[in-house]
Amino acid sequence: MESALVIVIGVMTATGVYLMLASNLLCYLFGLILLSNAANLVIFVAGRLTRVVPPLIPKGAEAPVEPVANALPQAMILTAIVIGFGLLAFTLALVVGCYRELGTIDADNMRLAEPLSEPSTDSSPEHRGD
Repeated sequence: MESALVIVIGVMTATGVYLMLASNLLCYLFGLILLSNAANLVIFVAGRLTRVVPPLIPKGAEAPVEPVANALPQAMILTAIVIGFGLLAFTLALVVGCYRELGTIDADNMRLAEPLSEPSTDSSPEHRGD
């Protein structure tokens, strides 16, 4: 089961990186979601997939009486999900702002801060004003 999840993680990571390299900002957003979920699965698989009881200590005992599941990866994944959702919401707000301001979500067409024409690189005397 873990080897199948490792393959899924690899495919999700590769697809996420591929989508993040696209010039469309919505593709970037979907790539970010895939990469975030792939990172959550990495933490999940690193905690090992086992079917054991929750880490609860019975009343009167000082330690669990049988093998227990590790709660740390589950807590880390929950935290990563919240952080990933916040990052997604912030990025979506930036994409919507870019679309409202520039009228496009294509990163190649967002050239507001760049000059419209390239400056002349010709250094001949008739162009220099000598």
